[in-house]
Amino acid sequence: MTSAHAPFGARLHAAVAATGPLCVGIDPHAPLLDSWGLPDTAEGVARFGLTVVEALAGVVPVVKPQAAFFERHGSAGVAALERVIAACREAGLLCIVDAKRGDIGSTMAAYAQAFVGEGSPLAGDAVTASPYLGFGSLRPLLDLAAGNRRGVFVLALTSNPEGPGVQHARSADGRTVAQGVLDAVAAENAGAEPLGSVGVVVGATIGAATGHDLSAVHGPLLAPGVGAQGATAADLRGVFGTALRDVLPSSSREVLSGGPTPAGLRAAAERTLEAVRGVLEPVRG
Repeated sequence: MTSAHAPFGARLHAAVAATGPLCVGIDPHAPLLDSWGLPDTAEGVARFGLTVVEALAGVVPVVKPQAAFFERHGSAGVAALERVIAACREAGLLCIVDAKRGDIGSTMAAYAQAFVGEGSPLAGDAVTASPYLGFGSLRPLLDLAAGNRRGVFVLALTSNPEGPGVQHARSADGRTVAQGVLDAVAAENAGAEPLGSVGVVVGATIGAATGHDLSAVHGPLLAPGVGAQGATAADLRGVFGTALRDVLPSSSREVLSGGPTPAGLRAAAERTLEAVRGVLEPVRG
């Protein structure tokens, strides 16, 4: 068993081996809250998130609460997010806080303290971040996360139609901007075993043959978009190719639509998990 004090990459690797390769997003947007019979309030999003954690602990290795859906309710919503993060910790369920923070200097350092700092109520096991102010701008976050055995998932190739205009642009050395991010992450993970703690976010819906090399990242490849957003488990082969063994598919609405009952959520998660296992487990060995 991997120690709770091990680096995030090692803990994630062990959790995926134990329960299977699936991350479930916790996205309490208004229509979904309504379909669950919950109010669109801070208490409603808290009840939503806590139900998901209770239902899926032991079923999937990791969940990903989207901070924006909590923050829109102000300080009470942030407190609700803190409750969900704490519930994950108590349940032994890894938690990626999907905050997508990105800034420079002392501001980035402050974000680091908030989302990967020891003792911060907003610190899960990992956080998402944007490198598009320059990968070096993430240094305070990367360093503090490593020191506290937490992870960082860096946006690389996103599914929004505006993304390629920035991410596929060529730099002076001929690489795309996104490839520069991928290579920088690979350097952060050099020498880590069995998996580095800096991952990348690559949309499962971006399609095949983008011309990017994911094989050297040696960190978790978080792939949102499986299910209701349009990607199937089979699509993962085309997007990730030889890097398929490190993919962590992420599904939100496909699983969350199984609520509000814990049994319905578990059944939906197990269906999605079965589909991605069929693609990923043969290459994991």
